Amino acid sequence: MVTIVGLWCVAALLGIAGFGIVAGNWPQGSRLIYGATAATSTVALITAVLQLVGGVGAPPSIVLPLGLPWIGAHFRMDALSAFFLVVINLGGAAASLYGIGYGQHEREPQRVLPFFPAFLAGMNLVILADDAFSFLLSWEFMSLASWALVMAHHHERDNIRAGYVYIVMACFGTLALLLAFGLLAGPEGGYAFASIRAHQLSPPLAGFVLGLALLGAGSKAGLVPLHVWLPLAHPAAPSHVSALMSGVMTKVAVYGFIRIVFDLLGPAAWWWSFPILAIGSGTAVLGVLYALMETDLKRVLAYSTIENIGLIFVGLGLALAFRANSLPAASALALTAALFHAFNHALFKSALFFGAGAVLTATGERQMEGLGGLIHRMPTTSVVVLVACVAISALPPLNGFASEWLAFQAILLSPQLPLWGLKLLVPAVGALLALSAALAAACFVRVFGIVFLGRPRTQAAERAAEVDRWSLSAMVILAGLCILAGILPGFVIDAIAPVVQSLVGDRMPVQGGINWFSIVPVVESRSSYNGLLVFCFIAASASLAAYVIHRLASHALRRAPAWDCGFPQSSPATQYTASSFAQPIRRVFGGYAFQAQERVEMPPPGDLRPARIEVDLHDRAWELIYTPVTNAVSFAAERLNRLQFLTIRQYLSLVFFALVFLLLVLALWS
Repeated sequence: MVTIVGLWCVAALLGIAGFGIVAGNWPQGSRLIYGATAATSTVALITAVLQLVGGVGAPPSIVLPLGLPWIGAHFRMDALSAFFLVVINLGGAAASLYGIGYGQHEREPQRVLPFFPAFLAGMNLVILADDAFSFLLSWEFMSLASWALVMAHHHERDNIRAGYVYIVMACFGTLALLLAFGLLAGPEGGYAFASIRAHQLSPPLAGFVLGLALLGAGSKAGLVPLHVWLPLAHPAAPSHVSALMSGVMTKVAVYGFIRIVFDLLGPAAWWWSFPILAIGSGTAVLGVLYALMETDLKRVLAYSTIENIGLIFVGLGLALAFRANSLPAASALALTAALFHAFNHALFKSALFFGAGAVLTATGERQMEGLGGLIHRMPTTSVVVLVACVAISALPPLNGFASEWLAFQAILLSPQLPLWGLKLLVPAVGALLALSAALAAACFVRVFGIVFLGRPRTQAAERAAEVDRWSLSAMVILAGLCILAGILPGFVIDAIAPVVQSLVGDRMPVQGGINWFSIVPVVESRSSYNGLLVFCFIAASASLAAYVIHRLASHALRRAPAWDCGFPQSSPATQYTASSFAQPIRRVFGGYAFQAQERVEMPPPGDLRPARIEVDLHDRAWELIYTPVTNAVSFAAERLNRLQFLTIRQYLSLVFFALVFLLLVLALWS
């Protein structure tokens, strides 16, 4: 029944999308559409939670008379599907609740309302699909619906470019997955997942499928160097759509990778983890460095997603390494860390994009240099964003710390690996993750400090006011879940356990029965962590410090102007900016990672003109990979353009020689 309920929810979302075409021009149309979408996503969420924690086995596959002839469309909700349906529909319900208020400010709601529920329907269908054809069809439907949402504000030139880059990368990823499923199906063409599991590939072909899965799923997730579309497309979409794309759609890509590599591809080879660990750790560091260089608030959050995706793939790579070397307990720990962080990232990244949307609604400004002082004008938003910033910075006692702590516990088990290559690589990966965690903390101290603290830098920030109650409710719910998952992580770990058990044959110890709600990765003698006690200690010590300061410090009240650095007429322009905050990090890493160049214009002594600094940054992945490919395609297109002007005889000759060539290839192949 759970699969049937899931499919009915998808059908309801598609029906809401059709109704959105009509309701787009109604005064209350957006509230109706988002309200109905929130209700449907909530039903799907409850169904997935019941399947995940209910302790029942995977239901049989449902076959509908759709899709390929004589095969049909297969759908099934197993433990892995149920977990990712929880992530999708929790994010979808929160984004829909946020959209009830945020949608009132949309300039062209008819370009958003039909595609928003369709986007959610596509993501749900990808997770429910139990055959290659249904998976790829749903994947492409999801990509097209999200592309339409990216193009919602099509009057802006940058958004048109973002949509073009996104759709090209989406087609590339789909092509890679199409080839991967073609190899998995084999010459018999068994496209149902059950048939694929029964078909074993040779080691070279299995390695090739692994590479195709990295390309296909990695391009949608945002792995470096396949990330170039993500910082363009995510900021271009409306903010609640950005939250879905960044916090949820990237997890659909993670699901696709796990489904292929951990479920369909068979036993792992010893070397599979090497490229995943290398790419994941490099993605984590480069993603957060990109975020530190940006001054556009939504682009900062988009680049931060790249960092977190890298961390998730590091967990998946560790799980593969331990699984290939017959260490199921360690593999279960690493996979739990990856899935837990995927869930956590959906929570705090959605909350951050909601906060960015609230700031954009209140000020009309995305550049951090034009904000400041919003903590006094938007207090609820500032508290929610502060909680999300602490969570994404992996600081205790919130959920980001819990999942990253599990990842580091898995790294500490690497001496058990028999291969010297992994014994050397995994500690290096751990060092890179530690660096990315420190840089992430600096990044979000910068975000919160520049946007919410200090004084308003512009009139728009000066006039800002708190947003509507619907938007605030969605943000507060996600912030509360970040706190709960951080102080009581054992319940989330136990909920993930059926997924881990089905994929690696083992699970972490049961956490729910451990005293004081501690979590134990392997055994209590090695390490443990108690988020609740840490939370109580931080709350008690902070309260005690505040009490001591207010009761025992001097009662004499002294008022004086702030230090003005020698300029008696202080201006908000003298505050730290986002660029100046990142300058030390830019000078350390920027030359290698971004070819950063600074040009400083310093007036002579006595000249009161302000000093100016210009910074040039370059995306080396774009320049080294995509620019040469673009130039080559343009060059080939210009040369092949003459084929449009051939005669009929020349066309027939061209077709004849192409046919002869293909027959020769087929003869040599057979």
